[in-house]
Amino acid sequence: MSVEPLLRKWEVKRLEKLSSAIQYGYTAKATTERIGPKLLRITDIQNDAVNWDAVPFCEISAREIDKYRLGKNDLLFARTGATVGKSYLIPGSIPESVFASYLIRVRLSEKVYPKYVAYFFRSGDYWRQITENQAGIGQPNVNGTKLAQIKIPVAPLNQQGLIVAEIEKQFSRLDEAVANIKRVKANLKRYKASVLKAAVEGKLTEDWRKQHPNVEPASKFLERILAERHEKWNGRVKYKEPGTLDTDDLPPLASSWKWVSLDQLFLNITDGDHQPPPQTDSGVPFLVIGNVRSGKLEFENTRFVSRQYAEEVDVFRKPTRGDILYTLVGSFGIALRVDTDQEFCIQRHIGVLRPHKLSPTSYLVHALNSAFVFNQAVNVATGTAQKTVPLAGLRKFSIPLAPLAEQQQIVAEVERRLSVIEELEAIVEANLTRADRLRQSILNQAFSGGFHT
Repeated sequence: MSVEPLLRKWEVKRLEKLSSAIQYGYTAKATTERIGPKLLRITDIQNDAVNWDAVPFCEISAREIDKYRLGKNDLLFARTGATVGKSYLIPGSIPESVFASYLIRVRLSEKVYPKYVAYFFRSGDYWRQITENQAGIGQPNVNGTKLAQIKIPVAPLNQQGLIVAEIEKQFSRLDEAVANIKRVKANLKRYKASVLKAAVEGKLTEDWRKQHPNVEPASKFLERILAERHEKWNGRVKYKEPGTLDTDDLPPLASSWKWVSLDQLFLNITDGDHQPPPQTDSGVPFLVIGNVRSGKLEFENTRFVSRQYAEEVDVFRKPTRGDILYTLVGSFGIALRVDTDQEFCIQRHIGVLRPHKLSPTSYLVHALNSAFVFNQAVNVATGTAQKTVPLAGLRKFSIPLAPLAEQQQIVAEVERRLSVIEELEAIVEANLTRADRLRQSILNQAFSGGFHT
């Protein structure tokens, strides 16, 4: 049978014609106390699933609970925020629950198969409509009236179940492939961590050390760094020697290595300007955590500050080529070297580590990104809602310092391995993107009559 005769039996209907009710959720304060039913919120829905054990409770009267109680095949929609339009189909068995005010519930009529509609709400056609129907200033939102106007291609009821079965068969194969790709991605991440771990432990260069026993030890190299630190000091206060490092609880190093503190290796360690800068449409780029989270400087979608503001920023708080940036808040523990002459300013959530002329910046970036240093960041981080690495704690981080000649060898070995990892990561990301496109292609085929049911 051709597709065209099948499509003649299809209808395009608005959601309001396929539902018995479209309703906003209940406004209540969530609590961990068992004072009533669970209160399902937007944030409880992750990756099309709900961890019901983590969903909080709420207080609600007996008169209202029936109005908001969730049941099998209820469709929930996020009506505001970053996940606006995201939907979730309630499965068969859940704890007694009501839904929160930033969700919209749609109860479908018996004229439509719930999973059929639920899959449509993942399709590109749905997302195009929901994007067009976003309303609100500041952050987008979708209200019940606009949601009711979403147009859905409706196959005859006896075909809907067959279409769902075909979607799930193809999705099952695709999910298996995606799971394999994600395992490769996780393995690459672990391998990258193991490379950095081996680097700072000296394991990457064990054979090299045996072949080069007479290199200048790290202790002599540190002496030269500290002498240069003192000689070049031009701070506003009297020069103060960096504190000595307590090595009692640190693991042993190769005889030519030495434990040092970050304070010894850098001329200055501070963060971005603390004054909230005025934003402009052009001028000097102002980078935030999101612009460095990938481990690279990203100037796309950046904010800007005025030239006057940039010129007034303290010289140590304004990054220049050769400085190391280190994220301090939220996604803390990411280090990268500034390898550009482009002028920019940074928010206070990013640290600026200015090295001495002799400091081994390439080696230090890899050391700062290692699990050994990250664990130190975790131990000193403060705060609850957003963990923050204080500068005082950062300055005391301990670093295993290799001889200068060995550092160069370590950097070469690490970067050779990381370049291979980056190439493989790019292939993995391309395959994940391809999988997303294939998923949309399956849905497009399903809701355009492409499945011969």
